[in-house]
Amino acid sequence: MRYGLAAWGLREESLESQLRITAGLGLDLLEFSIANYDKDALQTGATAGQIEEVRELFRKSGVRLECGCTGNDFTNDDVESQIRKVSEVIDIAAALGLRYLRIFAGFNSDSLIYGSRKERMLNALRTVHEHARKKNILLCVETHGGVTALDNGALLHFNSATTRTDFWKEILETGVSCAYDPANLAAVGTCAPCAFYRQFREKIAYVHLKDFRDTEGGILPAACGEGRLDWPCLMNTLKEFSGPAMIEYELPGDVEDGMKRSLEFLKNNEVKQ
Repeated sequence: MRYGLAAWGLREESLESQLRITAGLGLDLLEFSIANYDKDALQTGATAGQIEEVRELFRKSGVRLECGCTGNDFTNDDVESQIRKVSEVIDIAAALGLRYLRIFAGFNSDSLIYGSRKERMLNALRTVHEHARKKNILLCVETHGGVTALDNGALLHFNSATTRTDFWKEILETGVSCAYDPANLAAVGTCAPCAFYRQFREKIAYVHLKDFRDTEGGILPAACGEGRLDWPCLMNTLKEFSGPAMIEYELPGDVEDGMKRSLEFLKNNEVKQ
């Protein structure tokens, strides 16, 4: 695995700070967020000058511009506007020289994804995949359920299209690849993460590594090894994976320390081939 830092936990950090944290941990891979959060350095409508400024910051830091992400939902009613957004992000990613772009299928409950709504989602994935293919960008759809936050801060994850293996068979037929997040699969609880990897390994091009710990009524984000995942099984399963493995510590308050703890745990628990 090629370790890097995922974008979401770094959302409150400036790009300069994100790059400093990445390089400070001895890593050269940062997932660059585009038009996913209001503080992202590049939004839709980014100019050539703004794109070049980002490229220069990465060059100066010694961190590679290889992986990116954005936010989208193809399971709501505004599918056409979501396709336009993702297509524009693909154009920005191409101008940056990115190889991977992590996106979503959608966050609505799987109980709503049938009939015309399901077909719209699949058609949207086909459309953006074809656009990305022409730009030599690999679109990776994340395994991510829907999420509800309780009053005490606990999170409840529920099934979406991308936490069900039967949906994945159709999703992959659109041409996209899979961004495998085992913690998200375990959080939903209806799909064994290691079994999912074994079933779809040939289509998994991208990995997120994080954890959740149990709390009253739900779960909370945690550093790798500090939560409920079966890490011996997972690390043994991933021992042959050679692609980007992005550490996703989701709590911005102590993100630098959480990323560091996660990286140390991963390195200390690697399973050699």
